[in-house]
Amino acid sequence: MQAKTFIQTQIWFSPSDPFRLGPNSSSPINVKPHRRLTVTMSAVAAPKRETDPKKRVVITGMGLVSVFGNDVETYYEKLLAGENGIGLIDRFDTSKFPTRIGGQIHGFESEGYIDRKNDKRLDDNIRYGIVAGKKALENADLGGGKHSKINKLRAGVLLGSGIGGTTVFSDGVKNLIQKGYKQVTPFFIPYSITNAPSGLLAMDLGFMGPNYSISTACATSNFCFFAAAEHIRTGKADLIVAGGTEAPINPALLAGFIACRALSTRNDDPKTASRPWDLDRDGFVIGEGAGVLVMESLEHAIKRDAPIFAEYLGGAITCDAYHMTDPRTDGLGVSSCILSTFEDAGVSMEEVNYINAHGTSTPAGDVAEIRAIKKVIKSTPEIKMNSTKSMIGHSLGAGGGLEAIAIIKAIQTGWLHPTINQFNIDPSVDFDTVANQKQQHEINVAISNSFGFGGHNSVVAFSAFKP
Repeated sequence: MQAKTFIQTQIWFSPSDPFRLGPNSSSPINVKPHRRLTVTMSAVAAPKRETDPKKRVVITGMGLVSVFGNDVETYYEKLLAGENGIGLIDRFDTSKFPTRIGGQIHGFESEGYIDRKNDKRLDDNIRYGIVAGKKALENADLGGGKHSKINKLRAGVLLGSGIGGTTVFSDGVKNLIQKGYKQVTPFFIPYSITNAPSGLLAMDLGFMGPNYSISTACATSNFCFFAAAEHIRTGKADLIVAGGTEAPINPALLAGFIACRALSTRNDDPKTASRPWDLDRDGFVIGEGAGVLVMESLEHAIKRDAPIFAEYLGGAITCDAYHMTDPRTDGLGVSSCILSTFEDAGVSMEEVNYINAHGTSTPAGDVAEIRAIKKVIKSTPEIKMNSTKSMIGHSLGAGGGLEAIAIIKAIQTGWLHPTINQFNIDPSVDFDTVANQKQQHEINVAISNSFGFGGHNSVVAFSAFKP
């Protein structure tokens, strides 16, 4: 399918720079020195998907830690059923907090994935990331000793976190103030930095390829997917474990988000607190967990006879360059990110029929995202859009990872999970939000949106794998 693209550019001129319209034009345009001219050009280009098996990126494993447990199948079954994982926080005393609700993980177990001695020292942010990463490798038929069969110099780990090991950090500060510097644990620095999950998981696995953490707030996971794909496409790696992990439900982080006036205060009814696009939404609900994918080149996956669950088509990253916490009112950062994703993925906007939205349930953010999407994609009955956060809350840097798994399961099953708590939908939202009930839907191309404080935008595209 061909698509016409209009490119607008601004060119500065000096006195010695005559400008001509194309190579066959003999007449220069007279432009005053040191002024600029805005030129609009059109070009016709057909979207072209990657065909080289060395550059095609496929998803061969999924692993998670969530409010619905650590099993991908159970997680998606509960999403399809419209179950709600949000409740009162009981990890610490919240009685004096105006927000007392969250998507808190209960009964987390790491046995079999982290040795007991280290498990007691690690921040939950690290524990979630390591368990999700190892589960993703098991799902990719690389569990146990099987990962020893791959070239570890060409296997990497990109686990991001928006904030890092905040409980280890806040406990260290508390000990410093109350007991003195000698009572600060030697693990204070190593286990609070955002790259700890990537580093420690690689140490466990012996993966010596690309290894780092990206920290772009709530856009983190998608940034990691994008970066991982680029390493594979450029031939720097065969396989990368990528995603996000976050454990922000502690007093310091809860107080910080309350100070930002970002959170819902619907404490008397936690199950309906996260309500993306509903007129009565009053803020997001904080969540936690980890979502991790095993991404590898098609060539590498075929050679080891790996299971292939979906294909990563492409992605893009942009910056609003506008405000620390508020989205651009004109939606330019998001709309340009979506368009760049289409270009990178080799798809046209007409091919997209599912959007897993950022959809956090904030008054300003929800509408801004819709406004930006509508600049690029026209709402039609064929396009479905939902918000996973309506059931699990907003797990910040891990959000995109958990949502990517929801997308891949939707591709596999042909069922979209609902956006729950759709009581009175904002009239500006004219997309089908899969309100309150799951829907059967054959996905052609899906995009996943994630945006973060600092103006970070990230969009990635997935589809079913077709040889």
